[in-house]
Amino acid sequence: MIPSTHRTLLAAGEASEHRTLIVTLFAVFVAATLVITVRAGRQTKDAADFYAGGRQFTAFQNGLAVSGDYMSAASFLGIAGAIALFGYDGFLYSIGFLVAWLVALLLVAEPLRNAGRYTMGDVLAYRLRRRPVRTAAGASTIVVSVFYLLAQMAGAGVLVSLLLGITSDLGKIGIVALVGVLMIVYVTVGGMKGTTWVQMVKAVLLMAGAVMLTLLVLMRFHFDLSDLLGRAAENSGKGASFLRPGLKYGATGTTKLDFLSLGLALVLGTAGLPHILIRFYTVPTAKAARQSVIWAIGLIGVFYLMTLALGFGAAALIRPDEITSSNKAGNTAAPLLALHLGGTDSTWGAVLLATTSAVAFATILAVVAGLTLASSSSFAHDIYANVIKKGRATEKEELGAARRATVGIGAVSVVLGALARDLNVAGLVALAFAVAASANLPTILYSLFWRRFTTAGALWSIYGGLVTAVGLVLFSPVVSGTPASMFPGADFHWFPLENPGIVSIPVGFLLGALGTLLSKEAPDTAKYAELEVRSLTGTGAH
Repeated sequence: MIPSTHRTLLAAGEASEHRTLIVTLFAVFVAATLVITVRAGRQTKDAADFYAGGRQFTAFQNGLAVSGDYMSAASFLGIAGAIALFGYDGFLYSIGFLVAWLVALLLVAEPLRNAGRYTMGDVLAYRLRRRPVRTAAGASTIVVSVFYLLAQMAGAGVLVSLLLGITSDLGKIGIVALVGVLMIVYVTVGGMKGTTWVQMVKAVLLMAGAVMLTLLVLMRFHFDLSDLLGRAAENSGKGASFLRPGLKYGATGTTKLDFLSLGLALVLGTAGLPHILIRFYTVPTAKAARQSVIWAIGLIGVFYLMTLALGFGAAALIRPDEITSSNKAGNTAAPLLALHLGGTDSTWGAVLLATTSAVAFATILAVVAGLTLASSSSFAHDIYANVIKKGRATEKEELGAARRATVGIGAVSVVLGALARDLNVAGLVALAFAVAASANLPTILYSLFWRRFTTAGALWSIYGGLVTAVGLVLFSPVVSGTPASMFPGADFHWFPLENPGIVSIPVGFLLGALGTLLSKEAPDTAKYAELEVRSLTGTGAH
């Protein structure tokens, strides 16, 4: 039997006037962003425009775009769902995502902007052997981006299918494919300029939507946070334990380790995410890169505080079985909350539902564009131009390769996103963070700050961290062995944790050190001295 809220949600999508409203809002946003993309595409003349937006964005503009890139479907849909179902433990995602920016600010943003040109591979190739490290950096960038894309595709499939009353698997896959087509258009036509403007618009819409829902939730409880939390605990069926640690993590030794693993991945992962790293190249100076991170921390911090109201508001107003019946991972908690706040049988409820869902869809489109741009840029610039063509590719050939790579990466993401549509999107993003922290972060830090670091160390770190993280995920409960797995009917898992970070991140750092110390290759200390001066002072930076 379908709970009343779920029936109402489907009815909101099926009634002609509500469906028209929903489709219209979606269409308006898509049309507006396509116009922005086409106009930006006309200004994309060379590689610097396509990869870095001509380095013309201000610190505030880039901070806004970084926020739009970072506050993904995991933030709006996944975290709200995790809090609604698991209370205190679900809020861990908000804390981890925010604290991670301190690592990016203090260790990565300014040196990376000074040392690189377009991609992470530029930083590594400055002092190490170019072809092997660019190949490794390109492979790692693509894998991390695809993992992150899974979350966005899963969120899009769940969101749109519920709104339009689509229940068939084929229909949901069709929605995922539509998102894939749109992201390919954004990147191939607009490049970094188009993607950045779309992310800025999306950040404004997301903040406005979150503020609106937060105020409505607080008004419902007369701005009494104690009453809100008490009602959430009571309605959850878990009582006081809903507001204490341990509902999802901490009950057993395994879940305690999973808690530590997730925390490590969230805190260290941001500084290794390719679509975040390339944003530091879109500003004219290293100072602007640092300031843009500060702007991003402020915007993101405010937003994550509001996820408390979204998650606990959903827990207080909607029964857990109603949330899980529409999506067992809880990804529809925020749209359901909007519907309840407006009235489940009213036009205002349908308006709130449609608006909230359009904002969530905007979030997904903007983030997938950034991810696809990061991975296609790395393939074209690192692998095609500098490895396959050995540095002899023209800008036109390189940009053509980037656009072809966009199509290929989009196709892969659609297939994998269709398989992952029933998994919690915040959990999927945490996996991407773990892979980034295991493969990319050790190599970046060693390259920037360790004089002895060699090419062998970089290859051991990237490939070792990548294989370890991805391998553990494949044999974890995320993929098989539980009813909530990607393949619930199979069981080939032997790794007990849902997030591999506690194992794969130390392995990435350890392998980087071992590869360097065991290598007979002499480090290029002169090049390191140049890199050190450049990364810390900005002398000679692009």
